[in-house]
Amino acid sequence: MVTAKARAVDGPDKSFREAEITRRELDKNDVLIEIKFAGICHSDLHTAHGDWGEVNYPLVPGHEIAGVVTDVGEDVTKYKVGDRVGVGCMVDSCGECENCKAGEEQYCLKGNVPTYAGVDKYGEPTQGGYSTHIVVVEDFVLGIPDSIPLDKAAPLLCAGITTFSPLNHWEAGPGKKVAVVGMGGLGHMAVKIAHAMGAEVTVLSQTLNKKEDGLAFGASSYYATSDDETFEKLAGTFDLIINTVSAKLDINAYLSLLTLNGTLVNVGAPAEPLEVNAFSLIPHRRSFAGSMIGGIRETQEMLDFCAEHDIAPSIEVISADEIDEAYKRVMDSDVKYRFVINISTM
Repeated sequence: MVTAKARAVDGPDKSFREAEITRRELDKNDVLIEIKFAGICHSDLHTAHGDWGEVNYPLVPGHEIAGVVTDVGEDVTKYKVGDRVGVGCMVDSCGECENCKAGEEQYCLKGNVPTYAGVDKYGEPTQGGYSTHIVVVEDFVLGIPDSIPLDKAAPLLCAGITTFSPLNHWEAGPGKKVAVVGMGGLGHMAVKIAHAMGAEVTVLSQTLNKKEDGLAFGASSYYATSDDETFEKLAGTFDLIINTVSAKLDINAYLSLLTLNGTLVNVGAPAEPLEVNAFSLIPHRRSFAGSMIGGIRETQEMLDFCAEHDIAPSIEVISADEIDEAYKRVMDSDVKYRFVINISTM
């Protein structure tokens, strides 16, 4: 059994503290990973703050994990000691339902096992990547291409796949007009990936403060949603809209921007319900959809795609002692564009 250093939180209003957690002994198909970097996702904040329901504290968040294999179980064939690997938002699933068999483990009918704030098959609570080590069954470990630095690879395991999956599923590409709502950790990845897929990309952000960045990431245009003229000018324009904002928006206003058969996909997950008027959908056969992360196969595809197209998140590396300040800055939208914890500072 491995004892790992970690940063844990004991309640929705508590600060992070130093902690020690134990990782299970290696089972025959397990991989022990020494974590080098862990991204901070908005989901970490929602969970740590109890926004999405009851949480069993103490909690060690983190599901954007990049590191190196330090040991493997006797039956492991996919990885060896020294391999560069990652772990995303889930660490197991039933493997038997139709969704798992289709490579869509994120939609496991029995419920996948989240990297943290879940319960594993041994009946133990899962703890995440704000720690020095983690043990994961090999089928839920991803190989990180050599061309992607580990610090920049970490956010791809959530922000990258969360945006790649709907862009891939709804076939963003040449001839498609894609709008990205929000220019945060998810949004800036959506812009980069959609551009690399060949789509014409527009950013819809509250202000024009990040316009220069958005255009540099691959957007061809950038509009402020605080300007009512934006919705008049862009009415009926887009084939696909990816909404990355984890706050309550006027979804009907954004649906009006879709063309015939267009789809608005929510990947942001606000705590409040979103209201949709049926007549925002019916007249132009528009769709309002949701998407989670991708399955393991698609996540590896995303990593390889990012390596091929030289795509990486824009990050700010912090020490473990700066997590509370980073959380505050994420809440204030004061980050360009993803915080990544240097785990060696634990």
